[in-house]
Amino acid sequence: MKHFDTKKKESLKTKFLRIGLNFFPAYRGTGARAIFVSDDWKEVHIKLRLNWRTRNYVGTVFGGSMYSAVDPIYMIQLIKLLGENYIVWDKSAIIKFLKPVKKTVYAKFLIDDSVLDEIRKEVANQRKCDIEIPVEYVDNEGIVYAVISKILFIAEKDYYKNKKLRDNKTIKNAD
Repeated sequence: MKHFDTKKKESLKTKFLRIGLNFFPAYRGTGARAIFVSDDWKEVHIKLRLNWRTRNYVGTVFGGSMYSAVDPIYMIQLIKLLGENYIVWDKSAIIKFLKPVKKTVYAKFLIDDSVLDEIRKEVANQRKCDIEIPVEYVDNEGIVYAVISKILFIAEKDYYKNKKLRDNKTIKNAD
């Protein structure tokens, strides 16, 4: 069930992965639901409703629900898109609340080829990189309620493993 106009299609595989995400306890607890995952993983749509699980003290959607609903999406997309030779971690995020949410809102996560090319190029040169990608919560009329900028760390798998070994040796030597 797509909310945003798109030419992309959902495959049977991404449909089952979407359903699995929605039943995963940590994600289910956010109150949000993934409603579309494109067959190429470059586009994901989520829906966040105002209900008893997401309502805060003043009757609007709790900011923690808003953030936790978007938290894993870009990381999962990049893991799927970049493949097993890369490590992807969430590093930080900034959320700007523009309006109180008193209704159902939606977010669309897009990663295009230019972003993937930029990541691959920087990781090839530096063996690691940080990338910032924004996402917005909008309602049916397109009104923006919040903007979240996710900062993700991406590295070559070998570089990351060697870095962990170096860090562990440094800690042991400090003892």
